[in-house]
Amino acid sequence: MPSVPLSVAIVGGLHSDARKAAVERLLTTVPGSVALHHDLSAAERGAVLRTVRDATGVLSSGETPLVNDCACCALREDLVPELERLADAGLTRLAVVELWDSVEPRAMAEVVAAAGLDLTGVVTAVDPALVLPYLGNGDDLMDAGLAAAPTDRRTVADTWARQLEYAPVLAVLDSPEADDEDRALLVQLHPTARRAAVTDVPDGELAAAALAGFDVEAAAAAQHPACALLPQEAEAAGVGTYVWRSRRPFHPERLYAALEDLACAAARSRGRFWLADRPDTLLHWDAAGGALCVESAGPWLASLPDGAWEMVPPVRRAAAALDWDPEQGDRCQHLVFTSPGLDRDGLSRLLDSCLLTDAEYAAGRAAWKRLPPAFDTLLEV
Repeated sequence: MPSVPLSVAIVGGLHSDARKAAVERLLTTVPGSVALHHDLSAAERGAVLRTVRDATGVLSSGETPLVNDCACCALREDLVPELERLADAGLTRLAVVELWDSVEPRAMAEVVAAAGLDLTGVVTAVDPALVLPYLGNGDDLMDAGLAAAPTDRRTVADTWARQLEYAPVLAVLDSPEADDEDRALLVQLHPTARRAAVTDVPDGELAAAALAGFDVEAAAAAQHPACALLPQEAEAAGVGTYVWRSRRPFHPERLYAALEDLACAAARSRGRFWLADRPDTLLHWDAAGGALCVESAGPWLASLPDGAWEMVPPVRRAAAALDWDPEQGDRCQHLVFTSPGLDRDGLSRLLDSCLLTDAEYAAGRAAWKRLPPAFDTLLEV
C-alpha cells in the first residue's frame, strides 16, 4: 500500500458539544482520518490522558506526565511525537487534533507548524446560542474547572474570544436554540471567517475547509494589534458593531476614569490606541465579559528611526502605510465595539470626552508628557 501524506487539522473551542460534533463529522467524511484528544481534566493527578480514535472507536489511549506542573506543556510535548508517528506510518490521511476545552488554537498551531508537519486547517466549533453567554462570562477558568495550569489566570470570556477570532474556519452547530440575534453576533464578531455548517445532513464543506491550508504567520499577523483586520460597521437583528476612530491622543486620567463604563458597554471590544503621555507606545485594547486588558504592543512605527523599519515585518509596514497621517504617522485610536443593543451615540460621546481638548492638544508633546501617568499601574511600569 502506498504511503499517504499526513494532513493535520486542529479543532478547538469551549463549546464542547459543537466541537465533538465537528470532529465526528470530519472522521466520518474524510476516509483514513483519526482524532487525537488530550484530556487535561486529570491534570490534578499529575497526568494528561491521550486518546486516538477513528470513526469506529478508540484505537489507543495512554497517559503523559505533566511538564513543570503544566498540562498544556505536557500536551505540547506529547502531541508532536504522536503526529510524527502517524506521519511515519503513512496510513492516515487526516489527523484531527481535538483540543481540550480551554486550550487556545494559536499555541498548538504554531507547535505543529514548527515541527514541519502539514497543518491544513484550524477550526473553532461554535454553538451560536452560546456565543453571547460565553462572551459575557467573566469567571476565571480556574473557578470553572477549566484552567490548564495552576498559574492560569484567563477568564472564560477572553479565552472564548481568542478561540473564536483566531480560527479562519468556524464549524457552526445547527442549534435549535439559536436565533437571528445569535447568528448576527457570530457574523459580526468574525466577519471574515469561513462558516461550515455542522448539521444532521453530512456534506463535505467542513472537510474541504479543514484541508484547505493554513498560514501560521499570516494568522499571527492578523492577531497583532498594529495590523489586525478589525470588523467594520454593521447592524443586523439588534446586534451592532461600532467603529470609533480619531487621530487625537487620549488624556490618560479621563480615559482611565472611563475604563469601567467602556469595558461594560459592549459584549466585545478590541483595537489599538495611544495616550498623550506615551506618544510612542502602541497600546492594545482587549475587552470581553466586562473585563478589560490593556497592554503595550511595542512602538508606533512613526516613533522609529528610518533604519529600524527594515526590521519590521512587511505586513506591519503595509498596514501603517495604508493608514498613515501626515502629522501623527500610524498613531491612531481605532476601537471596535460589538454587542446586542449597542449604544453608539453614548459610546461616541464618552470616547470623545476622553480625548485631549483643543487647548491641551495645542500645548504640544512636551506638555502631554507631563500629564498624570494614570496607566502606570495597569501597564505594570
